[in-house]
Amino acid sequence: MNRRSAVLCMLVLAVLAAASCARETEEDRVKKVLTGIQLAAEEKKISAVLEHISKSYQDPQGNDFSGIKGILAFYFFRHEKVSVYMPNIDIAVTGLTAKALFQAILTGRGAGESAGTILPEALGAYNFEVILRKEERTWKVTSAQWQRAGEGFAAPPPGETK
Repeated sequence: MNRRSAVLCMLVLAVLAAASCARETEEDRVKKVLTGIQLAAEEKKISAVLEHISKSYQDPQGNDFSGIKGILAFYFFRHEKVSVYMPNIDIAVTGLTAKALFQAILTGRGAGESAGTILPEALGAYNFEVILRKEERTWKVTSAQWQRAGEGFAAPPPGETK
């Protein structure tokens, strides 16, 4: 190996080492929880969604952990196919708590609908405000409120916190 190749190899190794040192932020971890819930919902895996929900969950709508489980069961039973689209998530972390604001587009396709149907049976845009708490080094959802878009509180534009 000539000197030029050795220098190039060392430069590549230095860049790779620097890139691997980039640490995951708490905001990144919160976003992973929310996208994990999104994927589990699309796969209709209630237990996988509930892994991210605190047993002490309480929301302004009066739901607790069991209530959220019931909502998921109803929606998943009613719709053969579920899709969740969350284009932007605004996350603010303060110590052991975090707040996420986002808009989600939820769709559901019933068992009687053919794959060729363009519009889903259920379609809604909802503004979410989700509160998470760090429990044993893992972020868990402790509360959430949601409103159909245009009917209540609004998620801020991307990159802007409320």
